[in-house]
Amino acid sequence: MNTNLKFWRSARVFCGGGIRALALCAVAGALSAPRAAVAADPAAEPEKTTVAAVGGERESRAAGAVARAADWLVARQRPDGSFSNSRFPGLTAIALWALEGANDAKYADSIRHASDFILSCVQPDGGIYRPVPGRVGGGLSTYNTALCLTALSFCGRDDIDRVVLDARTFLADSQLKGDDEFAGGFGYDKSAPKRYADLNNTAFVIEAMRRTQGFEDRRPAGERKADLDWAAALAFAESLHNGSDAGDSAGGFAYSPADAKAGTEKTESGKSVLRSYGSITYSGLLSLVYCNLDRTDPRVRSAVDWTARHWTLDENPGVGDQGLYFFYDIVSRALSAAGLDLIPRVAASGDASSGGPEAGDGPIDWRAEMIDKVVSLQREDGSFVNTNGRFWENDPVLCTSYSAISLAFAAGLMR
Repeated sequence: MNTNLKFWRSARVFCGGGIRALALCAVAGALSAPRAAVAADPAAEPEKTTVAAVGGERESRAAGAVARAADWLVARQRPDGSFSNSRFPGLTAIALWALEGANDAKYADSIRHASDFILSCVQPDGGIYRPVPGRVGGGLSTYNTALCLTALSFCGRDDIDRVVLDARTFLADSQLKGDDEFAGGFGYDKSAPKRYADLNNTAFVIEAMRRTQGFEDRRPAGERKADLDWAAALAFAESLHNGSDAGDSAGGFAYSPADAKAGTEKTESGKSVLRSYGSITYSGLLSLVYCNLDRTDPRVRSAVDWTARHWTLDENPGVGDQGLYFFYDIVSRALSAAGLDLIPRVAASGDASSGGPEAGDGPIDWRAEMIDKVVSLQREDGSFVNTNGRFWENDPVLCTSYSAISLAFAAGLMR
């Protein structure tokens, strides 16, 4: 997509007057300039840049780390083209996305093989998943289709129009209707026996639909076009967005009305709220951006404020090392989609001018910090793994894929 990833890098040059002035300039600028259009031509192959175009020693180190990760991944691709557990093509899609981020022709055969595997998982209903016999909803059809659709949008193939259009129809038809707490959202599987939605699956679908929206121009005349009810999707995301009265959770997001993930907390007023935590807050920010809210919107501002107040790459804030590598992935994707190079730093009170130590450190250069952190975690063989196996992160293929994607977005190699 054509989001301007270099926006406000120039703030370091043009904002004079010391560290405090730089922080205040970032607050005023990074959150006031309008966000670039979601995509000029979303059906075109998503943009990739070269290290030379990005420049800088950090970016070069990131590109090298991505290449080492890609080499490691290619050596572990299964004979059928899949990665990790072939029952879930979404896992192959994540690895495919990582290889695409390396932006090197030497991975072309592996990319083609992985995308061929994904295409072999297309079902008659248009979804991209593998059914589990005798288990309704066991194929995680919505989750897998969304991830596969996003990865396919990067692969540059000219024979996927029909698959993309059918997958878009499948996802659009998976959106929950009605007026309950799940309405407008998405769960793991449209055929699941229990009605359910969460913000992670919703964000996966929202991104897939935005990245492929231009394919609708290729749909045959007379055929029904597929799209989300974007107002309903936004309403679902907003329902999990903690308001200003939510204490420390204010501005952040919760996972699902049915699953707090990070637990609940009592505010000073005695109100019980679903606790905000790191990766889901970035999923929420990504959702707001793809629902066409720009950086001037108070909802976007409050989400960015939460990220500033809880900024760390040493853990997934609120849940420790659970899902840590997905956290790196979603941080890079969300902040890139929002067009932010710098996060305006705010004090613990939420007021950037209050004079706390956080406010005095200047804006957060998340790209530099992300590259430094993730590169430092790469093992000698090029892989990554989480010692905490929650959310399948004891799988080095999955963690290596997440890490490569995070670095590719942080370094501007992919957007």
